[in-house]
Order: sequence, then structure tokens, then C-alpha cells
Amino acid sequence: MTMRGTTMPDEFVLRVALAAVGIAVAAGPLGCFVLWRRMVYFGDTISHAALLGVALALAVDLPVFLGVLVAALGVAAVVLAAAGRLHHPDTLLGVSAHAALALGLVAVSLLNGVRVDLMGYLVGDILAVTRGDLAVIWGGVAASLGLLIWRWPGLLMASLDRELALAHGRNPAREGLLFTLALAVLVAVAIKVVGALLITALLIIPAATARLGSGTPERMAVLAALTGAMAALAGLAGSFRFDTPTGPSIVVAALALLLLASLVRGVVRR
Repeated sequence: MTMRGTTMPDEFVLRVALAAVGIAVAAGPLGCFVLWRRMVYFGDTISHAALLGVALALAVDLPVFLGVLVAALGVAAVVLAAAGRLHHPDTLLGVSAHAALALGLVAVSLLNGVRVDLMGYLVGDILAVTRGDLAVIWGGVAASLGLLIWRWPGLLMASLDRELALAHGRNPAREGLLFTLALAVLVAVAIKVVGALLITALLIIPAATARLGSGTPERMAVLAALTGAMAALAGLAGSFRFDTPTGPSIVVAALALLLLASLVRGVVRR
């Protein structure tokens, strides 16, 4: 595989592909829950808080993964605690999402003596993924998917019908907190692949594509994971071929799959 005529080492290509596919496979099922729970703005809030986490990590010399995880969970906790008390949840989430991004940008700019690749954190820099990063990414992916699989029945019931969940002895609030944890872990490991601005797109677009051809929640989650993986590989191939930014290229590939699926669905319905 080449980029502007330069041969790409097989080990490098494999490492980058594994990073992209890992994030996409976990983002698909998580994105299904984001759609079912109507939490798109919440996903934006957590992903935008990632930049605050980057600033925190660089300021106190922590691994970026830990800084992003702490910031994402902290912002999520504040939003969940305040939702419905002072403002309508949609208003609070909209304000929080953009405020978290702005605060993160300001915090990063105030770091003295620290060189920050701001664009890399905003739109991702998957080509800089190391073997150590790959281990962290797949560890986070395994944790997020493991949490989803473990809590699947309760989380699904709480997401689709809160009253039914209560009637079956489920605790929707607890399930929501566990989902938030899984989402925060994914955001923490995904920032290097697609960046803080594009994580939500990778959550939502494959899930929206899968919903067009799914009869059950389980089928939708599997199709979302497969769609995300296809978009990741297609985006990488396009990025290498046309020398375009990798994170945005993956999102564009996901969008192309959504448009294609929508077109096919429209033709079949006629």
C-alpha cells in the first residue's frame, strides 16, 4: 500500500488497520444504544470533554488515556446530576458539549512549555499509533464490549422501555451509569484514531446504517459493528490512496455506506 508513491511497511499498515477496526467494532454497538436512548448530544458532550482530559494529562504528566477517561467521566457525572434541575436536558447537553470543547481548547493553549498537536487530538492521528497505543486501544475496546455483553439484557430493557425495566426489577439509573462508563472508555481510546470532533460520528453513522436492515436489537448491534469495520478499512484505503486525513476519511466512508444503504432500502420498498 502506498501514500504518494511511498511503500508502506506491512507491519505499519496492519497496526493502523487494527487500531481503526478495533474502535469501529466497539463504536457500532455503543452507537446503537446512543440512538435507542436518544443521547446523541450526550455522546457529543463526552467526546468533546476528551480535550479537557488531554490538557489534564499533559498538565500533570499522566497518560492521555487516563486524563481523557477522568475528564469524560467527570463531565458526564456533572451533566447527569444536573439534568432536568436547572434546564431542559437537551439545552444542558447542548451547552455542555460545546462548552467542554471550548474549555479544552483554552486549557490546552494555557499549557506552558508543552508542545501539543492540537489537530491530531481534534481529528485524530491514527498514523502515529504505536504498539503500546494499540494495546491500550484493544484493551479499551475489550472493556467496553465486555461491559455491553455483560449487561446486555438490563441495558437493552432500560434503553428501550424504562417502565418495563422497572417492572422487571432492573435499575435504569445503574444501567445508564454502566453505559456511560463504557462510552467514556471508548472515547478515551478513540481520540487518537478519529479525534474529539469525530468520535460521535463513528458512534452514530454505522448504527444508523445498521438500523435500516435490522429486525432485532442484537442484529442491529452486530451489523453496526460490521458496518463500522467496513468504513474503517475503506476510509484507511482512501486515505492512503488520496493522501487525505485518516479520521475524516473513515467518517466519510461511513457516510457513503449510510447513503448506499438508504438508497437500497428505498428501492426495495418500491
